[in-house]
Amino acid sequence: MTRVRVAGFTLSLDGYGAGPDQDINNPLGIGGMELHQWLVATRTFQRTLFGKDGGTTGVDDDFAARSFRNVGAWILGRNMFGPIRGDWPDDTWKGWWGDNPPYHVPVFVLTHYARAPIEMAGGTTFHFITGGFREALDRAREAAGGKDVRIGGGPGTIRQYLREGLIDELHIAISPVLLGRGEPLFEGIDLRALGYACVESVASEKATHVVLRRPSPMNT
Repeated sequence: MTRVRVAGFTLSLDGYGAGPDQDINNPLGIGGMELHQWLVATRTFQRTLFGKDGGTTGVDDDFAARSFRNVGAWILGRNMFGPIRGDWPDDTWKGWWGDNPPYHVPVFVLTHYARAPIEMAGGTTFHFITGGFREALDRAREAAGGKDVRIGGGPGTIRQYLREGLIDELHIAISPVLLGRGEPLFEGIDLRALGYACVESVASEKATHVVLRRPSPMNT
């Protein structure tokens, strides 16, 4: 059965999923890269993003590996694809991750501006969805072929799906970093009222990994 989940999403201690002033030079906002110290050194990250051997093992790598397991499609907000706002000026920008993005499955990008799909190396195809987050989810579920749909972010995109009760599970990595300002993840969201409970909490040196889940799968 297809689950809709957030996995490996990192928050600061003060609740921000990205720092302030995001732009092409600071895609995660000022200070945002500090959030992901738990992830970048892991064997999973090094292999998935750079195709390299080596990297750390242990708790952080276990959670990183789990985040990619059984994923058949992704959904991203537009800023997770690129920094461009408004209409697409041209077709030169093909994402933050180079010619071989780490997804390797269909990716559905929420946007108000239509664009033809982009086929990338390694099995990633970006589809640009102008019909809203429910259309993106319907198409991602179909493309996933029974595997999971992973909501990659950013925070605003995750909040849309949370408000509508469309996310089955969240793995949040809480990084021991203070950003002060930025984009909050849970602003205006009552997770308890939505039925979520913490089912797992594991700490490493660089993050506390928390898994939130509803008591039973959603029939949406």
